[in-house]
Amino acid sequence: MKSFVSVLFGQAVKSAAVGAALMLSMSASHAQSSSPFAGFDGAWSGTGTVALSDGTTERIRCKADYKVNGSGLSLKQHLHCASDSYKFDLSSDVTSQGERIAGNWSEASRNIFGNLQGTAGGGQINVFVEANGFSANLTLRTNGKRQTVQISSKGEIRGVNITMVKI
Repeated sequence: MKSFVSVLFGQAVKSAAVGAALMLSMSASHAQSSSPFAGFDGAWSGTGTVALSDGTTERIRCKADYKVNGSGLSLKQHLHCASDSYKFDLSSDVTSQGERIAGNWSEASRNIFGNLQGTAGGGQINVFVEANGFSANLTLRTNGKRQTVQISSKGEIRGVNITMVKI
C-alpha cells in the first residue's frame, strides 16, 4: 500500500504538469491573438473579379492558405486564383516588427518576384509590393470567418477584389 506522502507527492506532480500545460497553451494563444497576423491563419476560399489592362473584367475563384508561426510574428501566404482564361499564383513570406511588416513575394505563373513592405494589425494587412517592372498595393481584411482581398496596380492586372470565407 502506498504511503500517504507518496500519493500526495504524485498528485502534486500531476497538478504541476497540468498547470504548466495550461500556462503554455494560454501563452501560445495570447501570442497568436496579439499577433499582427491574428485571424489570418488557416484555409480560405471564395470568389471575386479581376480587371485586366485591356478593360475586361472576369469572375475568379480563389483559394488561400495562411500559416502563422508560433510566435505570431511571421506569416506565409499562398493565394491561387483562376477564371476561365486567367490565373495567378501568389506566395509571400512576411515578418513583423510591431505593426511594420516586410518580406518577399512571388507570382509563379509569370515567374516574377520581389519585396513587400507595409503594416499589419487589427485584422488588416496593407502592403506595397515591388518587382522589376511591376508594383501594386495589396490590402487584406479579416473579420471573423470573412476575408476581403484587394489588389490595385498599373500592370496587366489593374484590380482584384475577392471575398473569401474560412474553410
